[in-house]
Amino acid sequence: MKARFLIPLGLFVLIAIFLGIGLKLDPKEVPSPLIGKPAPAFELPSLDDPATLVRPSDYKGKVWLFNVWATWCVSCRAEHATLVEFSRQNIVPIVGLNYKDDADAAKQWLATLGNPYVVNAFDEKGRVAIDWGVYGAPETYLIDQQGIIRFKQIGAVTPEVIRDKLLPMIKSLREHPPAGSA
Repeated sequence: MKARFLIPLGLFVLIAIFLGIGLKLDPKEVPSPLIGKPAPAFELPSLDDPATLVRPSDYKGKVWLFNVWATWCVSCRAEHATLVEFSRQNIVPIVGLNYKDDADAAKQWLATLGNPYVVNAFDEKGRVAIDWGVYGAPETYLIDQQGIIRFKQIGAVTPEVIRDKLLPMIKSLREHPPAGSA
């Protein structure tokens, strides 16, 4: 008779433990299966010049950021000034992926708000974003000299993210480049 009551109690305790663990997790720090793996290859037209192709391989040998953004994305607008300011420091190139957007609206956005990107790949249908494991815009990746993804920021890049996460990682990658780096 007592065992019949212990089973539901045991299940309740187990569920409570899992909920307690889950409440302590930061939803912005979703682990990406791509961390430590090569950045997915792609060839997309440049937003500014569709005859020019953008490829991650163009940045091999450099530490760089890959930022997924769109004009319809509220958080992208919130992070934009931070990216513009960061780009002015010329610490690393920032490559943009304009995601499921209208090209004319995106060009107007950059003309009005400033352009932190060395180039923007135009992913009109969002297929490349799927390969990169994008949940939604904005997302930002730090890629090392060998083309390996070292960090993924889900959500807006803030000055704190730059100061506390990106800059220390960039410094470390430059001081201790991966084996085989240029």
